Amino acid sequence: ARLGEAFSKLRVGPAIADLNLGPLIRATQKQRVQGFLADAQAAGIATVAQGVVVSDAPESGFYQAPVLLRDVPVDHRVAQEEVFGPVVAIIAVQDDAGAIGLANQSAYGLGAAVFTQDIERAKRLAHQLECGACFINDFVKSDPRLPFGGIKRSGYGREMSAIGIREFVNVKTIYVGADGC
Repeated sequence: ARLGEAFSKLRVGPAIADLNLGPLIRATQKQRVQGFLADAQAAGIATVAQGVVVSDAPESGFYQAPVLLRDVPVDHRVAQEEVFGPVVAIIAVQDDAGAIGLANQSAYGLGAAVFTQDIERAKRLAHQLECGACFINDFVKSDPRLPFGGIKRSGYGREMSAIGIREFVNVKTIYVGADGC
């Protein structure tokens, strides 16, 4: 209920101070996200809450209101594919082991987030999650100070930070054996 209340207050639009989210990257991505939402609606998945696109957002913009879905079946595409849009799918599990098992069965592994007041518990869970980055009490995001990238079908390698810059360097190895040949 609290998450739904927070979602309904989210505002999307052009870059002005009182907004929470900006546009998606392009029109085809907006259409893709809307396809996920249409499939969820057709499957009878409940929309708990939805943010708003501000009235002065240009029609040509790629603005998508954030949507919170509840009781999403594990096998539905919104739970199995990377949406890359402001959609949160709630799937109930019994315990930490169930949450880790469900998360790790995904073919993707870009990022994960763990929200809790118990930071030690969150750290234990973060170490068990199969992902390129795990954020505790924050959302997955790019930060130029931190390496960013996924595992599994979410890619490999890292961008950003000192580690990421090495992705753009060609290292040459020259080895001379003990006999000098």
